[in-house]
Amino acid sequence: MERKWWHGKVAYQIYPKSFLDANGDGIGDLRGIISKLDYLKELGVDIVWISPIYKSPFVDQGYDIADYQQIDPIFGTMEEFDELLAEAHRRDMYIVMDLVINHCSDQHEWFQKALQDPEGEYGDYFYFRKGRDGNPPSNYRSYFGGSAWEKVEGTEYYYLHMFAKEQPDLNWENPRVLEELYSMINWWLDKGLDGFRVDAIINIKKDLEFKSFPADGPDGLAGCWRMVESVDGVGEMLEDLKRHTFARYDAFTVGEVFNMKPEELREFIGEDGHFSTMFDFSAHMLTYGEHGWYDSRPVQFEDFRAVTVRAQLESQEMGFLANIIENHDEPRGVCTYLPEELQNETGAKLLGTVSVLLRGIPFIFQGQEIGMQNCRMESIDEYDDISTKNEYQLALSAGCSVAEALEACYHRSRDNARTPVQWSSGKNAGFTSGTPWLKVNPNYREINVAEQQGREDSVLNYYKRLLVLRKSPEWAEVFAYGRFVPVLESEEKIFAYERRGEAKSALVVANFGLSAREVVLPSGAGENVLLSNMADVKLADGRLELLPGQVVVLG
Repeated sequence: MERKWWHGKVAYQIYPKSFLDANGDGIGDLRGIISKLDYLKELGVDIVWISPIYKSPFVDQGYDIADYQQIDPIFGTMEEFDELLAEAHRRDMYIVMDLVINHCSDQHEWFQKALQDPEGEYGDYFYFRKGRDGNPPSNYRSYFGGSAWEKVEGTEYYYLHMFAKEQPDLNWENPRVLEELYSMINWWLDKGLDGFRVDAIINIKKDLEFKSFPADGPDGLAGCWRMVESVDGVGEMLEDLKRHTFARYDAFTVGEVFNMKPEELREFIGEDGHFSTMFDFSAHMLTYGEHGWYDSRPVQFEDFRAVTVRAQLESQEMGFLANIIENHDEPRGVCTYLPEELQNETGAKLLGTVSVLLRGIPFIFQGQEIGMQNCRMESIDEYDDISTKNEYQLALSAGCSVAEALEACYHRSRDNARTPVQWSSGKNAGFTSGTPWLKVNPNYREINVAEQQGREDSVLNYYKRLLVLRKSPEWAEVFAYGRFVPVLESEEKIFAYERRGEAKSALVVANFGLSAREVVLPSGAGENVLLSNMADVKLADGRLELLPGQVVVLG
């Protein structure tokens, strides 16, 4: 395998609106990020992924971009972005931005021109189609609910939007669109940007006949993802994108990929793959309900272990996955993958260890390093997220009570990950001197950075030790390139694996159960304790006793 500059690195996602507000307007900004670069460096972060900061009306929190080459004033200026880039590079850190090119905002100049003449030059930048028999061109349901087609008032035309109606899909079959997008991407890379997280990219290939599918819900619609899964040829589009942009700069890219065909994995993340890496969403997919959030079920440990192991084994002969337990689109991992009794500092350390030491590129989401948790809202009005509001209404229409619908949102809402970072026990968790744009989790008085910085056994200081171990001269080779080998798979509530290098191996053993367990270590396992989330490690004669929620790393 050809070694790349990003191998062995640790990434950290910043959701800028909620990271740190430096000017008191209640919204996080670039100046706030700049002020915390030393904090991230001390944590052990190498790559910083910043969610969208482009000019936007923020219907979908910046994933509806009105101008790809402007910084939205709520975050700051392009001069401040240049300063951020320079300060990160000065610290040997890398900056990655979100790249949202399946769709743009309906306020983008291209779409505004398209509305004036759907049959004209800019109309072909998007997918305008005439309705069929007085109905939309097909029965696709958007990812956010409702028809994926929006009628253009006063015309026979509809336009396609696989997400919100304010996010029209770009026509990737149009060479002019590609020319515009490629030029924009290279403009950022010429500026010194180190790469991109590529949003919703699997959706760029469409069936231009837009054939309907059998309905899969009472609304008579079918999920638009069915069309995505039915077409071939996205690989050619992605290779063209890579060839004209990323490959020219040796840029780091991480794909947000759903609906990929399993046999295509090598094409996506192999040595010559479309992307450097892609997120492993296999655990997150366990949270899906049959009809929505309201009928989803708690994640079972056995399923969590099984899908994680499978993803690791499938990928390691091909490339690297980007490993996550939470991000801006998912609720907090501690509240998702652990029993209630372990939704605490012990559990946060347990889950972090299992995730960070997997084969691949670990991605830490802001606040994960202090064990931030889901936030209970008192009413739907306290939520901001468009998908949460849709799921709430879906739950009510399915017969759920208001309390039941809110409970579903507490467990599944994207806003759980978007509540402001809890920097201190002071006003508004130290996030802002003004009024926060989104509710601060009331538990900030107990869970915050300032308190944990001064406490040796805190989640924050544990994460620092965890990242030091992963990147230490003695173990960096093992954790970057060593094979993933599952062990003790028959042990109930035990998640254990080896990271097996050419010369030595490390063993991770974690007890996700609520009872103490004794396990017999695999033959040849080292007995040097490299790390544990508990002070007392009981190890003797090849037997390891684990307390509930205990994780031990041996070498």
